Amino acid sequence: MSSATLFSIPLNGAYPQREIARESWLDARGRSLAGRLQRACARGDAALRRVTGEVNRFAPASAALDDAGLRARAVEIGVALNERGLEDELVFECFALVRELSGRVLGKRHFDVQVYAAWVLLHGNVAEMNTGEGKTLTATLAVATAALAGIPTHVVTVNDYLVERDAQELKPLYQALGLSVGTILEGMDPDQRRAAYACDITYCTNKELVFDFLKDRITLARDTGGARLQLERVYGTQSRTERLLMRGLHYAIVDEADSALIDEARVPVIISRTVEDSEQNTFYEQAIALARELERDVDYLVDERERRVQLTEQGRRRIETFAADKRGIWNMTHWREAGMLQALSAMTLYLRDQHYLVVEDAIHIIDEFTGRTMPDRSWEMGLHQLVEAKEGVPMTGQREPLAKISYQRFFRRYLKLAGMSGTLSEVAPELWDVYRLHTVTIPTNKPCLRRQAPDAVFATAEAKWQAILAAVIELHGQGRPVLIGTRSVGVSEALSERLAAAGLVHRVLNARQDEEEAATISEAGGIGRITVATNMAG
Repeated sequence: MSSATLFSIPLNGAYPQREIARESWLDARGRSLAGRLQRACARGDAALRRVTGEVNRFAPASAALDDAGLRARAVEIGVALNERGLEDELVFECFALVRELSGRVLGKRHFDVQVYAAWVLLHGNVAEMNTGEGKTLTATLAVATAALAGIPTHVVTVNDYLVERDAQELKPLYQALGLSVGTILEGMDPDQRRAAYACDITYCTNKELVFDFLKDRITLARDTGGARLQLERVYGTQSRTERLLMRGLHYAIVDEADSALIDEARVPVIISRTVEDSEQNTFYEQAIALARELERDVDYLVDERERRVQLTEQGRRRIETFAADKRGIWNMTHWREAGMLQALSAMTLYLRDQHYLVVEDAIHIIDEFTGRTMPDRSWEMGLHQLVEAKEGVPMTGQREPLAKISYQRFFRRYLKLAGMSGTLSEVAPELWDVYRLHTVTIPTNKPCLRRQAPDAVFATAEAKWQAILAAVIELHGQGRPVLIGTRSVGVSEALSERLAAAGLVHRVLNARQDEEEAATISEAGGIGRITVATNMAG
């Protein structure tokens, strides 16, 4: 079967995207079994030899062309791809041409395993590539080929730093192919976003991408491809299509795919508006005051593993007594107890410097998956206001949702989806069941020399920190760079104090210092460098 058949993307309609149909239990079960069979029968080595052999067959012809000849041939291949689709022969030659041009423009020529990984991506699969195997460069083959075929292509990564870095680093290659490159960064206005999405290739984060989709969804009011929009485009003076940010959801390559597609899959992304309610704010302040007085394990129970709070009968009686002379929400048993559960959660389960930072009298949520602050996000159901009351900062208004979608439902709407990561094997069944993405493990270019040490378990936290400090001193004395990963801002800063007390010069990278990220990362591999970092994705 040719890739033109495998990768047939209808580009018609005002806002192309996949409609998610309901699936019966039997169909879902059959698809799951088919995915397992496909994984069991996959012959990666044979496919690698076939793909790289065909691409290498075109290499001498590409190498014989001068720069002008390569660009001219790229234009010809682009026309053919637009007319005939992603046929195997065209893709093989396109890969060879892009690889040759990359060697000249970037000074980096793709290895055979990277060529095969790009083939996997172009066919709408996920490629499992070990750290250090060059995922960024690998993607250029698939990205450039899809863009030359006229398919608007989104490259989705985990933070603005990588968006800007990758786009700037790879732009010379794309421009040499006659392709335009845009970036979506936090703080951009609608016109800047519109221009970036109008480019052949757009680098963006999943957060910005989904928010822009929701904005378009509000603009379209569910009409994504009907005749009404087409008529508005032709005749309307205030066409909704002119206000759209994106051109639809055609093709996306997702970096760190396990994080975006699995770990964060059910995280809701919400666009909302502020609704001021002074009575509600008074309730939040009173609820936090009462929560401070209630006694843990007597008035309420906390399940930290399940992140859940439960009232005891004594706790309910104390709340009832407190509410006796109050009005409004306090007079409604269900709502006052629900509010108190949220208040107790704010007090016991949402911790400063672990789940949020207080920055200039405002609560900045720390993303549990990326370790980065999200100053424009807020928790739902009054939780954000309760945390504000807990910290004594000005209270923001309650948020009323206008549109929302989970990352899972969003990415399933792409007409063609692909991804990369170093850790996909464990989630391969779920990637197939949810997204119909087949996972292909890519061999390393050279044998891996990394050594995996066994886990070390200590009786006390103090013993653990002493062992870490001793290991850092030993490695630092050898001139080796050291990276220490921590789970939270608070822990990273506590470790920093220990290192400073030992006279060890180091850098800290966490949500509080994320503006210094680029400089910290660029220096982390230097001789004798010591870096303490939270789990900041990317």
